[in-house]
Amino acid sequence: MPLDADIKDWTWVLERRCPECGFDAAAVSRANVADAVRQSAEAWRNSLHGENVRTRPRDDRWSTLEYGCHVRDVFRIFDVRLGLMLDHDNPEFESWDQDAAAVSGDYDTQEPTTVARELVEAGWRYGDRLGQVRDDQWLRAGRRSNGSRFTVESLATYSLHDLVHHLWDVRGQWSDLVALS
Repeated sequence: MPLDADIKDWTWVLERRCPECGFDAAAVSRANVADAVRQSAEAWRNSLHGENVRTRPRDDRWSTLEYGCHVRDVFRIFDVRLGLMLDHDNPEFESWDQDAAAVSGDYDTQEPTTVARELVEAGWRYGDRLGQVRDDQWLRAGRRSNGSRFTVESLATYSLHDLVHHLWDVRGQWSDLVALS
């Protein structure tokens, strides 16, 4: 069963601490963001190996498996967006409806072991690409179709929040798993 759509614009997490998960964008180091992304992938791998990964803890929350599928896709989407920003001047990103993706992708029926493998591969690919960003590329620009503007640096930080926030959603914590600075 689909959840109510998340229509919030989460870009505010770039300016202030997330009151839910505690993520603080100001604590994210350019030099460490690639490692933090890869660490989050490893933490997710471990989250997807356990009992009850298909069970929703509440009617208004995804299961760990559904969050894992979402995070796998977040890695993929942000890797594409990063590539666009590095290869093109001020690209506009395709819209991505995460809720529609969950339904059309049948997140709730996917195989947890496969999702874990795909998630880690996508996370490491994205983390490796971030690790190759040169000093002169961090301020390259891109934008979402809704007008939200990003630099490579703010895109990396914004995506990292999504990754760790969802760890918080399923584990109740993330800070001992992913180092920001």
